[in-house]
Amino acid sequence: MPMIKLRRSAARSSDHLEIKRGYLKKAEDLTRGELRELTTHDEYTVYFGCHYFTIHDSPCTVYGESWHTPCQKTVDRPTGLCTLYGKYALNFLIGIVSNRNSTSDYDDDMKRAKSLGIDAFALNIGTDPYTDQQLQLAYDSAADNDMKVFLSLDFNWWHIEQAAEVGQKVAQYASKPAQLLVDDKVFVSSFAGDGMNVAEMRVAVGKSVFFAPNFHPSTGIDITPVDGLLNWMAWPNNGNNKASTAEHSISVADGDKEYVDALGGKAYIAPVSPWFFTHFGPEVSYSKNWNFPSDLLWFNRWNEILELKPRFIEIVTWNDYGESHYIGPLSSPHTDDGASKWVNDMPHEGWLDISKPYIAAFKAGQSSPDSHISSDELVYWYRPAPRGVNCDSTDTCMVPANNDSGNYFMGRPDGWESMADSVFIVSLLTAPATVQVNSGGTVHNYEAPAGASAKEVPMGVGAQSFEVNRDGETILSGTSLKEVIDGCVCGLYNFNAYVGTLPPGSNDVLQPEGLSAFTQGLRVQTCQPTPSLGTVPPPAPSLSKSTILPSSPPGVTKAPEPCSAILSTVVTVTVTEAMAPPNSPPTRTCGGGGGEGGGGRNRACIAGTGANNYSGLCSFCCSYGYCPSGPCTCTNYGTPIPLPPSTGARGAPLIGEDDSYLGLCSFACDHGYCPPTACRIA
Repeated sequence: MPMIKLRRSAARSSDHLEIKRGYLKKAEDLTRGELRELTTHDEYTVYFGCHYFTIHDSPCTVYGESWHTPCQKTVDRPTGLCTLYGKYALNFLIGIVSNRNSTSDYDDDMKRAKSLGIDAFALNIGTDPYTDQQLQLAYDSAADNDMKVFLSLDFNWWHIEQAAEVGQKVAQYASKPAQLLVDDKVFVSSFAGDGMNVAEMRVAVGKSVFFAPNFHPSTGIDITPVDGLLNWMAWPNNGNNKASTAEHSISVADGDKEYVDALGGKAYIAPVSPWFFTHFGPEVSYSKNWNFPSDLLWFNRWNEILELKPRFIEIVTWNDYGESHYIGPLSSPHTDDGASKWVNDMPHEGWLDISKPYIAAFKAGQSSPDSHISSDELVYWYRPAPRGVNCDSTDTCMVPANNDSGNYFMGRPDGWESMADSVFIVSLLTAPATVQVNSGGTVHNYEAPAGASAKEVPMGVGAQSFEVNRDGETILSGTSLKEVIDGCVCGLYNFNAYVGTLPPGSNDVLQPEGLSAFTQGLRVQTCQPTPSLGTVPPPAPSLSKSTILPSSPPGVTKAPEPCSAILSTVVTVTVTEAMAPPNSPPTRTCGGGGGEGGGGRNRACIAGTGANNYSGLCSFCCSYGYCPSGPCTCTNYGTPIPLPPSTGARGAPLIGEDDSYLGLCSFACDHGYCPPTACRIA
């Protein structure tokens, strides 16, 4: 049992004792003798990380941990990240994991997150019929792995009139061992939900609640009833949920200030996210097609966080493949919502490696991650094709689709101009070194300091190789598994990022269920629903020219130099370059992604079934490749069957049916089958 050192505080009167320890995880860590000693004096100062507690003579609870001794706490204003366990959260989508069957299906996620210093998963939930089953598994796995979890109600599916139902759902899990408690209260969050009756929700829970939803103070909503707020907007934007422009540009730091000012000292949950790109066409009912400026956002934002020192952090997200801001593994079990077309062969786990020293620094209240870097590593990322390639003839979003959300754009994703054609490199080094990047045959050399630093170089078509040299010795060297092509990945405008590392990480691939909707909507026949990168990288590119890049001294922010200067750690720089004419044909129509020679024929679901009222819908939809896990089960795969012509009808579930009918009714009614027992024309 670890002992807590008791010593007299030189800064306080002689009848005060100070307990020095980084973090008291359980009250039981105090021995009975120490508890008795604590009660023999009138007052003590107890120091846990960045908190001071003054002990008096009355019962108390310290941050959710019961102390079996008479005491009372007073807490100084917390500093740094030393506020409570659970201060670092990861957003996890429950809606795409209906295929998980046991706690072991969650164990790897829990263990990976814990190894990074993450304290809790925010479980984003809608109203799917499998939600409770998955929540039970997630809570049990978290308990088994010494992690915490909490509910984040997604008001894309919940409604603000359902305050009592929200409270009942929270109450259902509030007493579970893995439930995150903050200030001895059940922690609850949300996505949106502005206007919900918070008092009614609290009554329905029946326990004290620490409610920190994603409400938006800019709308003028009353935030008096909340304990804190989550800011979801983790990307530079134009103030209207689109990419920033020269005329309208709001940084993530601007959003921080808006929330912090509005909260007036209440808890702020600051967002951190690496990327944003989504490209759903009319093959699904939730069509949307845009990106936010992302480039070096992951590195820049972590440095902002170390300066901001908010009480809570939420990483957006662990597994939202549909919006490309996943940092968890591709192999994490999930169903396919249609995103596999731009997610296949695009791992992001290297971003986890960058976060680890920053999390450690944040928890220590430090402004730099450098002291937490114990080995040399290079993390790099880039898009699979230049932004100017023309994919209009084959892209899935080159046809009209439902745009009730205002987020659907035909062709290239809205905001595509904000993404630089660059290779981005973050060096995590124990000592200074020379970094060499060979992008498509053009070599770039620059000096990288010890610690964490970032660079971007122009992205060239072809293989991407990297090397780190120190004192005349090559300490890291390798070629990425993913080449940049002058064409369209599986016919698409794919603005997702490929993330690699040196030393190389494990081979991370989508599982079959994560590829089940891969061919849905595709307009090319050469890409297969299978991982294609393998483990053997392509040959290193031949050299064409060499460039020596300047370095910026630590702490100095330079004006942006096209694709060459170290970016400031607190701003996102948009690099604008000349684009190919909009009608110039691509050199290739498909590459990367599933691969042009992936082997086997193009397979899709061609038959399926569902229980009870889902039977007819599943039979129809599955036969044409749309077979959502949960309500439907695919019973046969084969060559895709051509879709019936679109009728233009907008299908929706019958009033009273749950949201699991949304996609099925939308798809079926649009293609001529709209069963009156389940669907209606909206």
